Amino acid sequence: MLSRSVIRRLGQGLVPRNSHTGISTLVQSQRCLSRSYGSRATQQQRQRPAFSVARQFAPSAAAGGKAALATGMAAAAAAAAYLALPEQQLEAREPAVKSLAAPISPDLQERLRADAASKKLGDVRARMEKMVLESQREIVEGLSDLDGKKFLVDRWEREAGGGGGVTCVLQEGNVFEKAGVNVSVVQGELPAPAVAQMRARGKQLGDGKGKVLFFAAGLSLVVHPHNPHAPTIHCNYRYFCTTDAEGGNEVWWFGGGVDLTPSYLYPEDATHFHGTMRAACDKHDAQFYQNYKPWCDRYFYNVHRGESRGIGGIFFDDLDDRPPEQILAFQKECLDAFLPSYLPIMRKRMHQKFTPAEREWQQLRRGRYVEFNLVYDRGTKFGLFTPNARIESILMSLPLTARWEYMNVPEAGTREAELVEVLKKPRAWA
Repeated sequence: MLSRSVIRRLGQGLVPRNSHTGISTLVQSQRCLSRSYGSRATQQQRQRPAFSVARQFAPSAAAGGKAALATGMAAAAAAAAYLALPEQQLEAREPAVKSLAAPISPDLQERLRADAASKKLGDVRARMEKMVLESQREIVEGLSDLDGKKFLVDRWEREAGGGGGVTCVLQEGNVFEKAGVNVSVVQGELPAPAVAQMRARGKQLGDGKGKVLFFAAGLSLVVHPHNPHAPTIHCNYRYFCTTDAEGGNEVWWFGGGVDLTPSYLYPEDATHFHGTMRAACDKHDAQFYQNYKPWCDRYFYNVHRGESRGIGGIFFDDLDDRPPEQILAFQKECLDAFLPSYLPIMRKRMHQKFTPAEREWQQLRRGRYVEFNLVYDRGTKFGLFTPNARIESILMSLPLTARWEYMNVPEAGTREAELVEVLKKPRAWA
Protein backbone atom coordinates (compact mmCIF):
# COMPACT_ATOMS: atom_id res chain seq x y z
CA MET A 1 0.00 0.00 0.00
CA LEU A 2 1.22 3.50 -0.74
CA SER A 3 1.77 5.80 2.20
CA ARG A 4 -0.49 8.83 2.60
CA SER A 5 2.47 11.15 1.98
CA VAL A 6 3.16 9.51 -1.39
CA ILE A 7 -0.48 9.75 -2.45
CA ARG A 8 -0.63 13.39 -1.31
CA ARG A 9 2.46 14.25 -3.35
CA LEU A 10 0.94 12.55 -6.38
CA GLY A 11 -2.03 14.85 -5.91
CA GLN A 12 0.33 17.82 -5.83
CA GLY A 13 1.89 16.79 -9.13
CA LEU A 14 5.08 15.22 -7.79
CA VAL A 15 6.64 11.85 -8.41
CA PRO A 16 9.42 11.60 -5.83
CA ARG A 17 13.02 10.57 -6.44
CA ASN A 18 13.80 6.91 -5.76
CA SER A 19 17.45 5.99 -5.45
CA HIS A 20 16.88 2.36 -6.36
CA THR A 21 15.54 3.02 -9.85
CA GLY A 22 16.94 6.46 -10.66
CA ILE A 23 13.46 7.93 -11.10
CA SER A 24 13.46 11.67 -10.49
CA THR A 25 10.51 12.60 -12.66
CA LEU A 26 8.51 15.57 -11.40
CA VAL A 27 4.96 15.35 -12.65
CA GLN A 28 3.64 18.69 -13.88
CA SER A 29 0.00 17.86 -14.52
CA GLN A 30 -1.63 18.53 -11.18
CA ARG A 31 -5.14 18.31 -12.59
CA CYS A 32 -4.55 14.88 -14.00
CA LEU A 33 -3.19 13.32 -10.84
CA SER A 34 -5.17 15.25 -8.25
CA ARG A 35 -8.10 12.96 -8.92
CA SER A 36 -6.10 10.16 -7.33
CA TYR A 37 -5.47 12.12 -4.12
CA GLY A 38 -6.90 10.54 -1.04
CA SER A 39 -7.18 7.07 -2.56
CA ARG A 40 -4.78 4.21 -2.07
CA ALA A 41 -3.50 2.19 -5.00
CA THR A 42 -4.08 -1.55 -4.65
CA GLN A 43 -1.33 -4.10 -5.19
CA GLN A 44 -3.10 -5.17 -8.37
CA GLN A 45 -3.00 -1.61 -9.74
CA ARG A 46 0.67 -1.28 -8.87
CA GLN A 47 1.51 -4.39 -10.88
CA ARG A 48 -0.15 -3.15 -14.07
CA PRO A 49 2.03 -1.94 -16.94
CA ALA A 50 2.67 1.81 -16.86
CA PHE A 51 0.49 2.50 -19.89
CA SER A 52 -2.49 0.73 -18.35
CA VAL A 53 -2.39 2.91 -15.27
CA ALA A 54 -1.76 5.96 -17.47
CA ARG A 55 -4.99 5.27 -19.33
CA GLN A 56 -6.81 5.22 -16.01
CA PHE A 57 -5.71 8.83 -15.33
CA ALA A 58 -5.91 10.16 -18.88
CA PRO A 59 -9.68 10.92 -19.12
CA SER A 60 -9.36 13.69 -16.57
CA ALA A 61 -7.11 15.58 -18.99
CA ALA A 62 -9.25 14.93 -22.06
CA ALA A 63 -11.44 17.98 -21.51
CA GLY A 64 -8.39 20.19 -21.98
CA GLY A 65 -7.81 19.08 -25.57
CA LYS A 66 -4.96 17.16 -27.18
CA ALA A 67 -2.17 19.12 -25.49
CA ALA A 68 -3.64 18.63 -22.04
CA LEU A 69 -4.28 14.96 -22.80
CA ALA A 70 -0.67 14.45 -23.88
CA THR A 71 0.61 16.18 -20.77
CA GLY A 72 -1.73 14.15 -18.60
CA MET A 73 -0.69 10.89 -20.24
CA ALA A 74 2.97 11.69 -19.74
CA ALA A 75 2.39 12.63 -16.12
CA ALA A 76 0.31 9.56 -15.45
CA ALA A 77 2.84 7.29 -17.12
CA ALA A 78 5.54 8.67 -14.85
CA ALA A 79 3.29 8.12 -11.85
CA ALA A 80 2.52 4.62 -13.01
CA ALA A 81 6.22 3.82 -13.24
CA TYR A 82 6.56 4.83 -9.64
CA LEU A 83 3.47 2.88 -8.63
CA ALA A 84 5.01 -0.19 -10.25
CA LEU A 85 7.98 -0.22 -7.88
CA PRO A 86 8.20 -3.19 -5.51
CA GLU A 87 6.61 -2.44 -2.14
CA GLN A 88 9.85 -3.00 -0.24
CA GLN A 89 11.60 -0.35 -2.37
CA LEU A 90 8.93 2.22 -1.58
CA GLU A 91 9.09 1.53 2.13
CA ALA A 92 12.91 1.56 2.21
CA ARG A 93 12.94 5.35 1.94
CA GLU A 94 10.38 5.93 4.70
CA PRO A 95 12.14 5.37 8.08
CA ALA A 96 14.32 8.51 7.98
CA VAL A 97 11.33 10.71 7.22
CA LYS A 98 9.04 8.97 9.68
CA SER A 99 11.27 10.09 12.54
CA LEU A 100 10.39 13.70 11.71
CA ALA A 101 6.79 13.20 12.78
CA ALA A 102 7.78 11.79 16.20
CA PRO A 103 6.08 13.81 18.97
CA ILE A 104 7.87 16.61 20.77
CA SER A 105 5.51 16.46 23.74
CA PRO A 106 5.90 13.05 25.50
CA ASP A 107 2.15 12.71 26.09
CA LEU A 108 1.01 13.83 22.63
CA GLN A 109 -0.43 10.51 21.44
CA GLU A 110 -2.30 9.98 24.70
CA ARG A 111 -3.81 13.48 24.49
CA LEU A 112 -4.82 13.01 20.86
CA ARG A 113 -6.59 9.74 21.69
CA ALA A 114 -8.42 11.36 24.60
CA ASP A 115 -9.34 14.31 22.42
CA ALA A 116 -10.76 12.05 19.71
CA ALA A 117 -12.67 9.97 22.24
CA SER A 118 -14.28 13.06 23.75
CA LYS A 119 -15.56 14.11 20.29
CA LYS A 120 -15.15 17.72 21.40
CA LEU A 121 -11.77 18.16 19.68
CA GLY A 122 -10.86 20.73 22.30
CA ASP A 123 -7.14 20.00 22.69
CA VAL A 124 -5.94 22.58 20.21
CA ARG A 125 -2.37 22.38 21.50
CA ALA A 126 -2.11 18.67 20.74
CA ARG A 127 -3.70 18.94 17.31
CA MET A 128 -1.51 21.92 16.38
CA GLU A 129 1.63 19.98 17.29
CA LYS A 130 0.49 16.99 15.26
CA MET A 131 -0.33 19.17 12.26
CA VAL A 132 2.96 21.06 12.12
CA LEU A 133 5.01 17.88 12.55
CA GLU A 134 3.16 16.13 9.72
CA SER A 135 3.47 19.19 7.49
CA GLN A 136 7.17 19.47 8.25
CA ARG A 137 7.71 15.90 7.15
CA GLU A 138 5.84 16.37 3.88
CA ILE A 139 7.55 19.67 3.03
CA VAL A 140 11.03 18.36 3.85
CA GLU A 141 10.31 15.32 1.72
CA GLY A 142 9.13 17.44 -1.22
CA LEU A 143 12.06 19.87 -1.10
CA SER A 144 14.58 17.07 -0.68
CA ASP A 145 13.15 15.20 -3.66
CA LEU A 146 13.59 18.28 -5.82
CA ASP A 147 17.13 19.00 -4.63
CA GLY A 148 18.43 15.44 -4.48
CA LYS A 149 20.14 16.08 -1.15
CA LYS A 150 18.89 15.15 2.31
CA PHE A 151 18.16 17.56 5.14
CA LEU A 152 20.07 17.52 8.38
CA VAL A 153 17.51 16.70 11.09
CA ASP A 154 18.26 18.20 14.50
CA ARG A 155 15.92 17.45 17.41
CA TRP A 156 16.39 19.72 20.40
CA GLU A 157 14.94 20.38 23.84
CA ARG A 158 14.67 23.44 26.06
CA GLU A 159 15.73 23.31 29.67
CA ALA A 160 13.40 22.56 32.58
CA GLY A 161 10.63 20.94 30.56
CA GLY A 162 10.17 23.94 28.31
CA GLY A 163 9.39 21.88 25.23
CA GLY A 164 11.56 21.56 22.15
CA GLY A 165 11.54 21.26 18.43
CA VAL A 166 12.86 19.76 15.22
CA THR A 167 15.07 21.84 12.94
CA CYS A 168 15.68 20.52 9.42
CA VAL A 169 18.33 22.28 7.35
CA LEU A 170 19.73 21.67 3.87
CA GLN A 171 22.84 23.70 3.01
CA GLU A 172 24.83 23.84 -0.22
CA GLY A 173 22.42 21.57 -2.00
CA ASN A 174 22.07 21.02 -5.73
CA VAL A 175 19.16 23.45 -6.04
CA PHE A 176 18.98 25.21 -2.70
CA GLU A 177 21.80 27.20 -1.20
CA LYS A 178 20.00 26.97 2.12
CA ALA A 179 16.59 25.60 3.10
CA GLY A 180 15.31 25.34 6.65
CA VAL A 181 12.06 23.89 7.97
CA ASN A 182 11.66 24.34 11.71
CA VAL A 183 8.98 23.11 14.12
CA SER A 184 8.90 24.29 17.71
CA VAL A 185 6.56 23.42 20.55
CA VAL A 186 7.63 25.46 23.57
CA GLN A 187 6.24 26.68 26.87
CA GLY A 188 7.31 28.57 29.94
CA GLU A 189 7.17 32.01 31.48
CA LEU A 190 6.84 34.89 29.08
CA PRO A 191 9.71 37.37 29.58
CA ALA A 192 8.85 40.97 30.40
CA PRO A 193 9.92 42.45 26.99
CA ALA A 194 7.68 39.96 25.18
CA VAL A 195 4.77 40.73 27.52
CA ALA A 196 5.21 44.44 26.85
CA GLN A 197 5.38 43.85 23.09
CA MET A 198 2.14 41.83 23.09
CA ARG A 199 0.29 44.19 25.41
CA ALA A 200 1.21 47.02 23.07
CA ARG A 201 -0.83 45.11 20.44
CA GLY A 202 -3.84 45.11 22.76
CA LYS A 203 -3.41 41.68 24.35
CA GLN A 204 -4.80 41.33 27.89
CA LEU A 205 -2.22 38.91 29.24
CA GLY A 206 -2.39 37.22 32.64
CA ASP A 207 -4.02 38.83 35.66
CA GLY A 208 -1.89 41.98 35.44
CA LYS A 209 -0.05 41.13 38.65
CA GLY A 210 1.93 37.91 38.45
CA LYS A 211 3.66 35.73 35.90
CA VAL A 212 2.41 35.22 32.38
CA LEU A 213 2.80 31.64 31.16
CA PHE A 214 2.79 30.79 27.48
CA PHE A 215 2.50 27.91 25.05
CA ALA A 216 3.53 28.28 21.41
CA ALA A 217 3.56 25.79 18.56
CA GLY A 218 4.40 26.50 14.97
CA LEU A 219 6.18 25.72 11.75
CA SER A 220 8.53 28.19 10.10
CA LEU A 221 10.49 27.73 6.90
CA VAL A 222 12.69 29.71 4.54
CA VAL A 223 14.16 28.53 1.25
CA HIS A 224 17.01 30.33 -0.54
CA PRO A 225 17.77 28.83 -3.99
CA HIS A 226 21.13 29.08 -5.76
CA ASN A 227 19.67 30.44 -8.99
CA PRO A 228 18.94 34.21 -9.00
CA HIS A 229 15.89 33.58 -11.19
CA ALA A 230 14.36 31.26 -8.58
CA PRO A 231 12.60 33.07 -5.72
CA THR A 232 13.16 32.81 -2.00
CA ILE A 233 10.08 31.77 -0.06
CA HIS A 234 9.09 32.09 3.58
CA CYS A 235 6.24 30.41 5.41
CA ASN A 236 5.11 30.44 9.04
CA TYR A 237 2.00 29.16 10.83
CA ARG A 238 1.66 29.32 14.60
CA TYR A 239 -0.63 29.03 17.61
CA PHE A 240 -0.01 31.04 20.78
CA CYS A 241 -1.72 30.80 24.16
CA THR A 242 -1.11 32.56 27.50
CA THR A 243 -2.45 32.11 31.00
CA ASP A 244 -1.74 33.48 34.44
CA ALA A 245 0.31 31.49 36.96
CA GLU A 246 -2.78 29.50 38.02
CA GLY A 247 -3.78 28.55 34.50
CA GLY A 248 -6.62 31.08 34.30
CA ASN A 249 -7.23 34.14 32.13
CA GLU A 250 -6.45 32.17 28.99
CA VAL A 251 -5.85 34.18 25.83
CA TRP A 252 -5.13 32.47 22.50
CA TRP A 253 -4.65 33.40 18.88
CA PHE A 254 -3.31 32.10 15.56
CA GLY A 255 -1.00 33.76 13.08
CA GLY A 256 0.91 32.97 9.94
CA GLY A 257 1.31 33.37 6.24
CA VAL A 258 3.54 32.77 3.26
CA ASP A 259 5.36 35.22 1.00
CA LEU A 260 7.54 35.10 -2.12
CA THR A 261 10.74 37.12 -2.57
CA PRO A 262 12.15 37.03 -6.11
CA SER A 263 15.30 38.76 -7.30
CA TYR A 264 13.84 38.93 -10.81
CA LEU A 265 10.16 39.42 -11.49
CA TYR A 266 8.26 36.84 -13.53
CA PRO A 267 4.58 37.84 -13.59
CA GLU A 268 3.48 34.31 -14.45
CA ASP A 269 5.23 33.00 -11.33
CA ALA A 270 3.61 35.67 -9.17
CA THR A 271 0.20 34.84 -10.63
CA HIS A 272 0.65 31.13 -9.98
CA PHE A 273 1.80 31.64 -6.39
CA HIS A 274 -0.89 34.14 -5.45
CA GLY A 275 -3.57 32.19 -7.29
CA THR A 276 -2.73 29.02 -5.39
CA MET A 277 -2.87 30.78 -2.04
CA ARG A 278 -6.07 32.62 -2.92
CA ALA A 279 -7.73 29.31 -3.76
CA ALA A 280 -6.70 27.92 -0.36
CA CYS A 281 -8.06 31.01 1.41
CA ASP A 282 -11.32 31.08 -0.51
CA LYS A 283 -12.20 27.57 0.64
CA HIS A 284 -12.61 28.96 4.15
CA ASP A 285 -13.60 32.61 3.79
CA ALA A 286 -13.87 34.78 0.69
CA GLN A 287 -12.53 37.71 2.70
CA PHE A 288 -9.35 35.99 3.82
CA TYR A 289 -7.22 36.61 0.73
CA GLN A 290 -8.67 40.07 0.20
CA ASN A 291 -7.66 41.01 3.75
CA TYR A 292 -4.44 39.03 4.15
CA LYS A 293 -2.75 39.96 0.88
CA PRO A 294 -2.65 43.72 1.67
CA TRP A 295 -1.71 42.87 5.26
CA CYS A 296 1.26 40.90 3.92
CA ASP A 297 2.35 43.86 1.79
CA ARG A 298 2.23 46.09 4.86
CA TYR A 299 3.95 43.70 7.23
CA PHE A 300 6.92 42.62 5.07
CA TYR A 301 8.00 46.19 4.48
CA ASN A 302 11.44 47.68 5.04
CA VAL A 303 10.45 51.12 6.31
CA HIS A 304 13.98 52.48 6.15
CA ARG A 305 14.23 51.42 2.48
CA GLY A 306 10.72 52.41 1.47
CA GLU A 307 10.06 49.08 -0.20
CA SER A 308 8.50 45.67 0.43
CA ARG A 309 10.71 42.67 1.11
CA GLY A 310 9.16 40.76 -1.79
CA ILE A 311 5.98 40.44 -3.85
CA GLY A 312 3.88 39.35 -0.89
CA GLY A 313 1.46 36.53 -0.35
CA ILE A 314 -0.76 36.31 2.72
CA PHE A 315 -0.18 37.33 6.33
CA PHE A 316 -2.44 37.34 9.39
CA ASP A 317 -1.94 37.60 13.13
CA ASP A 318 -4.01 37.72 16.32
CA LEU A 319 -6.70 35.64 14.61
CA ASP A 320 -9.26 34.65 17.26
CA ASP A 321 -12.60 35.70 15.81
CA ARG A 322 -13.96 32.17 15.20
CA PRO A 323 -13.70 28.72 16.82
CA PRO A 324 -10.09 27.50 16.98
CA GLU A 325 -11.01 24.33 15.07
CA GLN A 326 -11.94 26.44 12.04
CA ILE A 327 -8.71 28.43 12.13
CA LEU A 328 -6.71 25.23 12.54
CA ALA A 329 -8.37 23.81 9.43
CA PHE A 330 -7.56 27.01 7.53
CA GLN A 331 -3.91 26.80 8.55
CA LYS A 332 -3.80 23.17 7.42
CA GLU A 333 -5.23 24.21 4.04
CA CYS A 334 -2.48 26.81 3.66
CA LEU A 335 0.27 24.37 4.63
CA ASP A 336 -1.04 21.83 2.14
CA ALA A 337 -0.89 24.54 -0.55
CA PHE A 338 2.78 25.31 0.07
CA LEU A 339 4.39 22.73 -2.22
CA PRO A 340 1.91 23.25 -5.09
CA SER A 341 2.47 27.03 -4.86
CA TYR A 342 6.27 26.83 -4.96
CA LEU A 343 7.62 23.69 -6.62
CA PRO A 344 6.20 24.40 -10.10
CA ILE A 345 8.05 27.74 -10.04
CA MET A 346 11.26 26.08 -8.90
CA ARG A 347 11.07 23.47 -11.65
CA LYS A 348 10.93 26.27 -14.23
CA ARG A 349 13.71 28.42 -12.76
CA MET A 350 16.22 26.19 -10.98
CA HIS A 351 18.29 25.39 -14.07
CA GLN A 352 17.88 28.75 -15.83
CA LYS A 353 21.14 30.33 -16.98
CA PHE A 354 22.35 33.42 -15.14
CA THR A 355 25.25 35.85 -15.24
CA PRO A 356 27.68 36.95 -12.50
CA ALA A 357 25.92 40.33 -12.48
CA GLU A 358 22.56 38.64 -11.84
CA ARG A 359 24.13 36.69 -8.99
CA GLU A 360 25.41 39.94 -7.46
CA TRP A 361 21.91 41.44 -7.68
CA GLN A 362 20.52 38.39 -5.89
CA GLN A 363 23.07 38.95 -3.12
CA LEU A 364 21.99 42.59 -2.77
CA ARG A 365 18.35 41.58 -2.52
CA ARG A 366 19.27 39.04 0.13
CA GLY A 367 20.87 41.85 2.09
CA ARG A 368 17.47 43.57 2.18
CA TYR A 369 15.95 40.27 3.31
CA VAL A 370 18.38 40.13 6.24
CA GLU A 371 17.60 43.73 7.17
CA PHE A 372 13.90 43.01 7.53
CA ASN A 373 14.39 39.82 9.54
CA LEU A 374 16.74 41.41 12.06
CA VAL A 375 15.03 44.80 12.37
CA TYR A 376 11.28 44.23 12.03
CA ASP A 377 10.25 40.58 12.17
CA ARG A 378 8.11 39.81 15.24
CA GLY A 379 9.04 36.14 15.36
CA THR A 380 12.75 36.88 15.38
CA LYS A 381 12.31 39.49 18.13
CA PHE A 382 10.20 37.14 20.25
CA GLY A 383 12.77 34.37 19.87
CA LEU A 384 15.70 36.58 20.80
CA PHE A 385 13.81 37.90 23.85
CA THR A 386 12.94 34.41 25.12
CA PRO A 387 15.21 32.91 27.80
CA ASN A 388 17.05 29.72 26.76
CA ALA A 389 16.08 30.38 23.16
CA ARG A 390 17.72 28.28 20.46
CA ILE A 391 19.51 30.97 18.46
CA GLU A 392 20.54 28.65 15.62
CA SER A 393 16.90 27.83 14.92
CA ILE A 394 15.77 31.45 15.24
CA LEU A 395 18.37 32.66 12.73
CA MET A 396 17.80 29.71 10.40
CA SER A 397 15.96 32.10 8.08
CA LEU A 398 19.10 34.03 7.15
CA PRO A 399 20.80 33.17 3.84
CA LEU A 400 24.30 31.74 3.69
CA THR A 401 25.47 34.71 1.62
CA ALA A 402 24.37 38.32 1.19
CA ARG A 403 25.84 41.60 -0.02
CA TRP A 404 25.69 45.31 0.76
CA GLU A 405 26.95 48.02 -1.60
CA TYR A 406 27.02 51.74 -1.05
CA MET A 407 24.31 53.57 -3.05
CA ASN A 408 23.42 50.74 -5.42
CA VAL A 409 20.59 52.04 -7.64
CA PRO A 410 19.55 49.93 -10.65
CA GLU A 411 19.59 51.60 -14.04
CA ALA A 412 16.19 52.67 -15.39
CA GLY A 413 14.63 50.22 -17.82
CA THR A 414 16.48 47.18 -16.48
CA ARG A 415 14.91 44.07 -14.99
CA GLU A 416 16.40 45.05 -11.66
CA ALA A 417 14.63 48.41 -11.81
CA GLU A 418 11.40 46.62 -12.78
CA LEU A 419 11.55 44.60 -9.56
CA VAL A 420 12.22 47.64 -7.38
CA GLU A 421 9.22 49.42 -8.91
CA VAL A 422 6.94 46.55 -7.88
CA LEU A 423 8.45 46.48 -4.40
CA LYS A 424 7.66 50.16 -3.96
CA LYS A 425 4.15 49.83 -5.42
CA PRO A 426 2.71 46.35 -4.74
CA ARG A 427 0.45 44.85 -7.42
CA ALA A 428 -2.61 42.63 -7.37
CA TRP A 429 -1.71 39.18 -8.72
CA ALA A 430 -4.85 37.12 -8.17
